[in-house]
Amino acid sequence: MKFKYEHQLIIRILIAILITIVFLKLFYRIFFPLTIYPVYYFLKLFFEGSLIGNIILINEYNLNFIEACVATMAYFLLAMLILFTKDINLKKRIYMFLVGSILILAFNIIRIIVLIIILLVYGANAFESVHLFIWGFVSTLYVFLVWIILIKMFKVKSIPIYSDLKELYKKSYFRKK
Repeated sequence: MKFKYEHQLIIRILIAILITIVFLKLFYRIFFPLTIYPVYYFLKLFFEGSLIGNIILINEYNLNFIEACVATMAYFLLAMLILFTKDINLKKRIYMFLVGSILILAFNIIRIIVLIIILLVYGANAFESVHLFIWGFVSTLYVFLVWIILIKMFKVKSIPIYSDLKELYKKSYFRKK
């Protein structure tokens, strides 16, 4: 069934609202185990430790995994970019989210492992410095790079939000006749 453009836009906006209200916590619940278990089992290869809930205990460190560690907002941003990009069919949107999520998840697991190794080898000061740099700059840049990879890979021509605004203007009474 083919919907008119305006109906598709309304459906995309409603899905975005639903994701914001309901599924943001679901992203955390889905990606938390996908993040913490690979990290924990990789670290177990080299260090003595244990996992209790959302805390990895290694040496004298209790590493508490919070929502930000799981990069919930990165998955959310990816979902919003995909939803607010015009002219992508549902199947392609789902594939884009899956591929993008796998890329974000892989980077996040590597990021966490590297940070923990820095903590264990170089101490808390080095960990804090590198962590703030990665969290503030590299992670944002990485989500942007994932988006670029996805638009190239899936041959997306539209620009998030802008293409919808342009289309709405074209269909509005405000445009010059």
